[in-house]
Amino acid sequence: MWLASFSAGNAVIVRFNIDPFEDGQFEYRVTHEGEDLFADAGLSGIEECIAAATDGLGRDAVAAEVAYKGIVSGTYALASLALVSAQIAEHALQTTTAIEEVSPTRDADS
Repeated sequence: MWLASFSAGNAVIVRFNIDPFEDGQFEYRVTHEGEDLFADAGLSGIEECIAAATDGLGRDAVAAEVAYKGIVSGTYALASLALVSAQIAEHALQTTTAIEEVSPTRDADS
């Protein structure tokens, strides 16, 4: 398990990197300080990615940054991720969409 790589008692903030996958599906990677911890693909939406990533976390994780298409929309306590994942997913989508609208080349680079 990924927690074995951390010292006991250290609270960590991980990042959920969520991206479109194929055929309308999504994928996510959970990272900590740039190191991949675990991932999955073929999920039906951003909210499902958040829920799956949250379920896979251990006790040392206290919060997660949520990034959609490389754009971080916020940092959330684990309790928030579990309770309001639909709102967090919508916020991630809205944040990324707003940034892509003012940066036309950003979408081409994604």
